[in-house]
Amino acid sequence: MAELTTLESLLEMGFDRNRAEKAVANTGNQGIEQAMDWLMEHENDPDIDEPFVPPVGNVLGGGADSQSTTEQPSLADTAEGTAGDGSCDNDDSAKIPMSEDEKLELEELMRVKQAERRERERAEELEHEKQRRKHGQELQQIRQKLQDDDMKKLTDQRMKEKMEDKMARQRVKDKIARDREERAQKFGGGGPPSTAASSQPAQPSPPSPTSHGPPPTKKEYDESRIQVRMLDGSTLTAVFKAQEPLAAVRVYVQVNGNTPEGQDFTLLSPYPRHVYTELDMEKPLKELGLVPSAVLVVAKK
Repeated sequence: MAELTTLESLLEMGFDRNRAEKAVANTGNQGIEQAMDWLMEHENDPDIDEPFVPPVGNVLGGGADSQSTTEQPSLADTAEGTAGDGSCDNDDSAKIPMSEDEKLELEELMRVKQAERRERERAEELEHEKQRRKHGQELQQIRQKLQDDDMKKLTDQRMKEKMEDKMARQRVKDKIARDREERAQKFGGGGPPSTAASSQPAQPSPPSPTSHGPPPTKKEYDESRIQVRMLDGSTLTAVFKAQEPLAAVRVYVQVNGNTPEGQDFTLLSPYPRHVYTELDMEKPLKELGLVPSAVLVVAKK
């Protein structure tokens, strides 16, 4: 009596015929264990229950089964009239059915394989989760580094702008100090230029031109007396060079005035009303028509 084939063993264990045939064919009919491994690995495939079409030349049940199956028609024809109709029944009855111990052993093997597969899947899921978290942490670190770099660049840019503004103000202050020193040396005293100028002895007036002499030339002023009216109504008065920019007056107001710290303001002429722009701040007082004297008003921006 012959033992059960792999396909018959799978059918006896309760597997679907279509799935069993696919398992035997895809494992090359290498045994029940390999077929069970294939079934458990592919049980969730979407096409697992599609009808199985064996390839040409591949007959389920192994080489011996293939040969016997191929020879069955000829054997049946040969045996006709000599052995009667009982040959097929005798061949089927020659198969040894699986014992209960064998069935239990195969079922236990299947349970072990299923447990191993579940453990392998859990390990793969854990590894996948670890990789996902690691990738997320790396992305977060990269994003945080980019934010830190952008913040550092912004901070450096602001510090640079503040330093440049501070240096520009210092240059204007130094220029004002130098001009004051020059005026003090010119007028021979350390007091305010206007007072020093008033304390000088009266210069002899030039002789009046005669009717036959050349026309009087227009006097060129090299200084301007600027009075600035503050926001609270108080005033500041100072003398500046005619070629100094209007920005010097603004810095003077920032240093000596009572404007709040950080308060941005502009200057304007009341009559006729004219608001000076940032472009005007770079122009000399003489060019703006603020020589020899002028009244300016501080206004909020």
